[in-house]
Amino acid sequence: MAYDADVIVIGAGLAGLAATAELVDAGRRVILVDQEPEHAIGGQAHWSFGGLFFVDSPEQRRMRIKDSHALALQDWMGTAAFDRPEDHWPRKWAEAYVDFAAGEKRSWLHGQGVRFFPVVGWAERGGYDAQGHGNSVPRFHITWGTGPGLLEPFVRRVRAGVARGLVQLRFRHRVTGLSRSAGSVDTVTGEVLEPSAVARGEASSRVVTGDFEFRAQAVIVTSGGIGGNHDLVRANWPERLGTPPQRMISGVPAHVDGKMLGIAEDAGAHLINRDRMWHYTEGIQNWNPIWDRHGIRILPGPSSLWLDARGDRLPVPLFPGFDTLGTLEHIMKTGHDYTWFVLNQRIIGKEFTLSGSEQNPDLTGKSVRGVIDRARSEVPGPVKAFMDHGVDFVVERELGALVRGMNALTDKPLIDEDTLHRTIAARDREIANPFTKDLQVMAARGARKFLGDRLIRAAAPHRILDPKAGPLVAVRLNILTRKTLGGLETDLSSRVLTEGGRPLPGVYAAGEAAGFGGGGVHGYRSLEGTFLGGCLFSGRTAGRAAARAVK
Repeated sequence: MAYDADVIVIGAGLAGLAATAELVDAGRRVILVDQEPEHAIGGQAHWSFGGLFFVDSPEQRRMRIKDSHALALQDWMGTAAFDRPEDHWPRKWAEAYVDFAAGEKRSWLHGQGVRFFPVVGWAERGGYDAQGHGNSVPRFHITWGTGPGLLEPFVRRVRAGVARGLVQLRFRHRVTGLSRSAGSVDTVTGEVLEPSAVARGEASSRVVTGDFEFRAQAVIVTSGGIGGNHDLVRANWPERLGTPPQRMISGVPAHVDGKMLGIAEDAGAHLINRDRMWHYTEGIQNWNPIWDRHGIRILPGPSSLWLDARGDRLPVPLFPGFDTLGTLEHIMKTGHDYTWFVLNQRIIGKEFTLSGSEQNPDLTGKSVRGVIDRARSEVPGPVKAFMDHGVDFVVERELGALVRGMNALTDKPLIDEDTLHRTIAARDREIANPFTKDLQVMAARGARKFLGDRLIRAAAPHRILDPKAGPLVAVRLNILTRKTLGGLETDLSSRVLTEGGRPLPGVYAAGEAAGFGGGGVHGYRSLEGTFLGGCLFSGRTAGRAAARAVK
């Protein structure tokens, strides 16, 4: 029986595009399959902020950031905290990825026309010792053009493959099975869905109009994770993070459902580290949603007071931007699944960035004028829209009115005005001197020693209750589902492994479906800026390996 292509790639997100582009460069024939409409090409990367993890980049050096491969590897391993027998390949992938981030990653992307915002961000700062979780230095590089800007060269390369007759695009094709007709997995079967003209991200029709069967010498699974499937998130929720949230919002559309992981597992693939996941604690409900339960993450600066549902400050070092999963673990042990930021307009105008390409029209549109206008504005337009329309936002001149507004958003009125006033006033007294025992105030002052934070991310320390800095703002923060850190176990050639550790013949995996490499390259935690880069690195690896393997 003849093959329909050399390789079938399942999933047209960033990892799938990177794999397909490499296959095209090698002259291989590819069928690229995805259940969504063609205009949704690029998947979740389209909605991303475009953050990438580089080590010792020109942008870092210009900002006097002293980074090194050794420091980055120390940070990665301290963050990942690998401790399981099945972490053998994830650890190997981690070492390879740090090599990539400190080596050719930036030049490879730059050679394809990708450019980067000159100010480097500092995400996941940790707050523990030198060998613990967190980035020791700023490493978060924003793509000029955000997610769409990063996707553009890979979409272009794939479409060039279509023009050369090497790539068939098969959108609205939902895979339901992988099987063998010879010694290796070479057959992909599924259902053809009716055409859909819904906007990118909106729920597309699931009406089946037919079925399909494609055969190839190799299959690459790049179908993403489970973040849109809340039932599966709860089923895999780790005990170490407490009780699963009763209520969550979604950072990804519902079609990110993890079903392809089960299909690959049924075909013999080994799925590991299911309980490792990455969900944000600073989620807000989108006032203008695109998909069901659509949430946006706040990328906060260091100054907002972070309070639990009862109004108590979160413990050290759970400050904004320091330890995402440490904060999630603490929150879920409080008996509530939400928290609060309390701040003022001066802080929100300086320190709030909203994740997502659509929330950053200046960066996405590559508008220098837009970036300048944002820096000059009292509150950036997208943030102001949430202040005006967001259901999680309370904006008031007086603290009493703020507390009443906070309590109106919850089932029980848990915030006491007198207690909140004492908490804020105690913090504000620490501002009077250049030294302090309040470690969050200390951290905010330390952040401003970094030029990037002083310019665009960290407000000058001041009293939250200063009327001149008002009005006061409270933001209810929700748990926001996002990434799967576990996945299909793969070796360093992206070959999917069986439970016994042998390659599953003919099957490769990349991106989130592979835990971004190895079945869990991040271990327990991420350093941020590593998800898109993980898609690129593992997708490129899978594409090159499959190209070498097929005849």
